[in-house]
Amino acid sequence: MAVAPADRRSGLSLLRSHWPAWLDLFGWVGRISETRYWAWLMLLPGFLLISVVIFYPVISGIWLSLHEYNLLRPARGQPFVGLQQFIDLLDDEKFWLSLRNTAYFGVFNVVNPFLLGLVIALALKRAVRGAGLVRTLILMPWFMPSVVAGHMWALLLDSRLGVINDILVKLGLLESYWPWFARTETAMPAILLVGLWRGFPFFALLLLAGLQSISQEMYEAAAVDGANALSRFRHITVPLLLPVIVVAITLRTIAVVNSPDLMIILTGGGPGLATHVLSFYAFQTAYATFDFGYAAALSVVMLGILIFFTLIYLRVAGVDRD
Repeated sequence: MAVAPADRRSGLSLLRSHWPAWLDLFGWVGRISETRYWAWLMLLPGFLLISVVIFYPVISGIWLSLHEYNLLRPARGQPFVGLQQFIDLLDDEKFWLSLRNTAYFGVFNVVNPFLLGLVIALALKRAVRGAGLVRTLILMPWFMPSVVAGHMWALLLDSRLGVINDILVKLGLLESYWPWFARTETAMPAILLVGLWRGFPFFALLLLAGLQSISQEMYEAAAVDGANALSRFRHITVPLLLPVIVVAITLRTIAVVNSPDLMIILTGGGPGLATHVLSFYAFQTAYATFDFGYAAALSVVMLGILIFFTLIYLRVAGVDRD
């Protein structure tokens, strides 16, 4: 016997009265999917993830920089001091020296690997025999962990057993073995050499991918019009490669400024303060003196410097212009 529509509706109402309330969520989702709020609902999981991974650590670091927090003095708690720690930075000679070393280290540890990476990318763009193997070998320094690379170079440049010292002495370029990481005048250049070895594969990989995306027909048309190799590089390669260059330099600068790993392994910030950079100063302040409030202030200053550099660089490069 057929069931009347009224009986069917009453049976459905009776069934809904017995199922869990959370099952009504499906009906709510169905209703909201037909409104303009559906797009915001789809963005909500990504926004929550970004908030947990990015926003919360940044806000927490800024909050900590406004408080005095030293684990060696737990009885003081975390009193609010406002901008006092940033004011103290202005009178901190070690901060200004670290800032100068950071600028020197950052510029040369980005520019030199970029130029070498560009040369290698241009060379690898040509389809030659064995190019795949060469690309893999070039990427090996980038794959190697920083700890392993640092200790390897510490042995290579060792003042007693270093292979590089031995070669330079036998070639007559040095009279005796030189303590590269123990002398003020050579400690930073030696670290820059290690940074060059570690950093150029990153640029070579990204720039090679950018070069391979440029159509060969554009170069052929320019050659037909009489443009030489330098003109083709200047008017075709550089403009089309500029977005990749901007991304690569920005990412590399952020990584260099935020990574004190080479200083920790090779020099410990010395000799004296010759290789003392901001990231190492913040690390040492947090984990040697346990002054997390002052270390947070240093980190916030580094964050501001990186944001300012990125905005200026994007503006100069013209990438953010419509």
